[in-house]
Amino acid sequence: MRGAGSHGRGRAAAASAAPSSSAPPPPPPPPPRRGSCALVGAGPGPPDLLTLRAVRALEGADVVVYDDLGPSEAALAHAPPHAERVFVGKRGGRPSIRQPEIDATLVDRCLKGLRVVRLKGGCPSVFSRAGSELRALAAAGCAVEIVPGVSSALAAPLFAGFPLTEADLGRSFTVVSGHAAPATDWGALAGADTLVVLMGGAALPVIAPSLVAAGKAPDTPVAVIRAAGTEEQRVWRSRLARVVADTAGEELSPCIIVVGAVAGIDFAAPGAAPGAAPGAAAGAGSGGGGGGGSQGGSCKEAG
Repeated sequence: MRGAGSHGRGRAAAASAAPSSSAPPPPPPPPPRRGSCALVGAGPGPPDLLTLRAVRALEGADVVVYDDLGPSEAALAHAPPHAERVFVGKRGGRPSIRQPEIDATLVDRCLKGLRVVRLKGGCPSVFSRAGSELRALAAAGCAVEIVPGVSSALAAPLFAGFPLTEADLGRSFTVVSGHAAPATDWGALAGADTLVVLMGGAALPVIAPSLVAAGKAPDTPVAVIRAAGTEEQRVWRSRLARVVADTAGEELSPCIIVVGAVAGIDFAAPGAAPGAAPGAAAGAGSGGGGGGGSQGGSCKEAG
């Protein structure tokens, strides 16, 4: 009798240990990690003008998609050695990758779960086609961060020795691209206190006479600043009516063109006074080269 009872208790214990048909199913696998993209401004050229946030973004990157940055490509050293580096630089007059291909590259890497840095010259807010990339990333559901940089429109004049605004000489400034100079309404821009033209080196023979024809004074000071902030920096100081002749035969790109009274200032020259005519201060020549900095990098915007 005791043996039978013990067998019965064993069968009951075995039955209670059997898995229940109502047990919860195992949890589903986590969804694949979706990547992110940071649009980062590399600044005007010198790598030590990168922002701290830009450096942090590069240090955490799996992929860096970068423009034709010149010496500022030294910024790539902040990315880990394993990070993929994808060059997508564009330069006027040369075969270049098309913008839809760049958009697709960013989305492809993000959908693979990678942390992407899109490294742009200057600041992403200025002539960088950031809008196209942001729309593509948003449509794909990719997380985006924007990291501003120092625009060459602001930095190049300082490297050349003058500010963009100065009391009684220039209280405002306008920034325009020189890419489509023949189609630009220069009449609408001729009244600006100070006009800053990015990517306009090749179009200077169109820009200068167009501004004069639109009513800009022929003796308005002009500064053409090539490779600002680098050891190769060169500055031509001239007047609107003769700047094309003064720079004839010179390789101007990459450059910033500044038209306005402030371009006549040269604080880098000994004894210079605000508003001094080009060539009046020591070291400034109406058609000659200017001094160069030693920080490295090229002064341009991606476009």
